[in-house]
Amino acid sequence: MYHFFKASLLAAFALCLTSCAGYSPDDRMLGSSREQVIQVLGLPAAEKDAPDGKVLMFPRGPYGKHTYFVYFNADDSMTRWTQVLHEKNFALIKPDMSRDQVVSLIGEAKDRFGLARDRGYVWNYRYVNPHCFWFQIEFTRDDTVRSTGYGRPPECRVPRISVMIAN
Repeated sequence: MYHFFKASLLAAFALCLTSCAGYSPDDRMLGSSREQVIQVLGLPAAEKDAPDGKVLMFPRGPYGKHTYFVYFNADDSMTRWTQVLHEKNFALIKPDMSRDQVVSLIGEAKDRFGLARDRGYVWNYRYVNPHCFWFQIEFTRDDTVRSTGYGRPPECRVPRISVMIAN
């Protein structure tokens, strides 16, 4: 009975390991088909046309600190991958860019909020950095970039402490 239980437990553990989606692509996946990549990484958040084929977008991590773009050629073979949430890409985002142009550079943000009086909305991108900043894009209501900048996400703000002194 003990051996049966041990074998069943090992089989269940192996099944869990093989059925879980991977966190990020790696170079060993180059040449893989779209279906093989999805089998490893899970379903993408979006798929877009690229100049030489397709790109699949995989936002990851706690609070979306990584977004991986996986590129495929016309033969449906993975040619490259990149992590797009970094300051070099943020610097490419300029006023009057369309929402689609932003998504093509860094994907969609998971954290969003609307602006008062229907003035538009803001996308917040958490990303790996030593200063606990996030990158923010303010869009007009017609989906064009109004401004960009850096701010502090809520988890990085130090709460104010009020002390009342009794006489």
